Amino acid sequence: MEIAENLLQKYNQPVPRYTSYPPANHFAGTFTADNYLRLLEESNSGNPRNIALYIHIPFCRRICYYCGCNAYPMGKGNMIIPYMKALRKEIELVSEHIDKSRPVTQLHYGGGTPNSVDVRFLKELNEFLFSEFDFIENPEIAIECNPAYLDRNYIDELVDARFNRFSLGIQDFSEEILRSVNREPSAISPSELLSYIKGKGQEVKVNLDFIYGLPGQTVGSFVETIAEAIQIRPDRLVTFSYAHVPWLKKHQQILEKAGLPDPEVKMQMFLGAYNLLTTSGYQPIGLDHFVLPGDDLSVARKEHTLHRNFQGYCTRRTTGQVYAFGVTAISQLEKGYSQNLKSIADYVATVEKGKLPVERGYVLTPGEKVTRNIITEIMCNMKLNYRETAELNGLSAAELKNSVSPDEGVLREFEADGLIRHNSEEVEVTETGSLFIRNIAASFDRQFKQTSKTYSRTV
Repeated sequence: MEIAENLLQKYNQPVPRYTSYPPANHFAGTFTADNYLRLLEESNSGNPRNIALYIHIPFCRRICYYCGCNAYPMGKGNMIIPYMKALRKEIELVSEHIDKSRPVTQLHYGGGTPNSVDVRFLKELNEFLFSEFDFIENPEIAIECNPAYLDRNYIDELVDARFNRFSLGIQDFSEEILRSVNREPSAISPSELLSYIKGKGQEVKVNLDFIYGLPGQTVGSFVETIAEAIQIRPDRLVTFSYAHVPWLKKHQQILEKAGLPDPEVKMQMFLGAYNLLTTSGYQPIGLDHFVLPGDDLSVARKEHTLHRNFQGYCTRRTTGQVYAFGVTAISQLEKGYSQNLKSIADYVATVEKGKLPVERGYVLTPGEKVTRNIITEIMCNMKLNYRETAELNGLSAAELKNSVSPDEGVLREFEADGLIRHNSEEVEVTETGSLFIRNIAASFDRQFKQTSKTYSRTV
């Protein structure tokens, strides 16, 4: 696949990443713990019925300069024990309001760096969660790991704790590039690491995550990194575009001094990786995922049943309303969102008092729920059938269109540029359009058309 330079210049605009709708920068500080309690109670009769759990471990031994996550320096580790106790307490507080007959389909640990803490904390918390909730057979139990802090014993303990999906943040195979962004290389060679984890059983899966657009990266170096990754054959391979948001993450200003690749070079990095991956048997999924044939995400893509949340792409089998725990964690429920406090000390103190640590959130209107479903269809399944989506929302096709008022002129322009095929019944995203899927989704977003909020660029 190739992209004309005029298309890149035209569509490389600041738009939401749509990990949620509305995006998190729309959440309001007037949202209270009482609002969250109502969302919790209402979620028991909402859809999807399944439960997804997210655990945020915010600690990092060092902060990578590219990081856009809610991560905090570990320091001497004095806050780890009180934090882990508060996590358990928060789960107890929230679970009182959850119908326990509902099954858990997904458990995801993110950060920060979950494997920066002693593995016993993760094992103890998992044991508690397995006793507190009913899990489906073969649930997805996932953890994001920094391979700099993974050894064989730690892996053994994680598998013993029932983790069955490992997302390894490789980012780049060049140690020089990693040093330039303040990240340590893998303690064990990635090929040995993947082989050891995969040796734990067929049910144990491995993702390798990479970032393009970092200082020092070239088209050739990044494609070489992806070629090396393909050789060791992870189940899934993810190519994240570095999102430069120094107004939110001040440490990213360091990368400006080092020099960042321009958008044209970033696009060529992605296209080089894309072409290599797709000719090597990997199938593209959504924005940035590539999977082997037979992967659950590949099957879901063919059946148009992909879903997406803050933790990434998932299938309808593992899709659930997300109940999130820990500092800054965001719960994604049928009727709205709730985000926890950002200060670790405030989070711990609030939970110790038996209070929900809510900082902000958002209650969706019926119209916004429809828009969320439309954007999810586009972002996940690369198409929007007006009639089918309308039926899922209890509307007619005309009512669905009226709720989002897509600009036909904009859609025709997308079609003229080869990004979509569309008619009165549906919109289908082309292979070229998949690179600008955020722009296409934004055309159905009334709030985006009226907002002055700031976002990262498409490329």
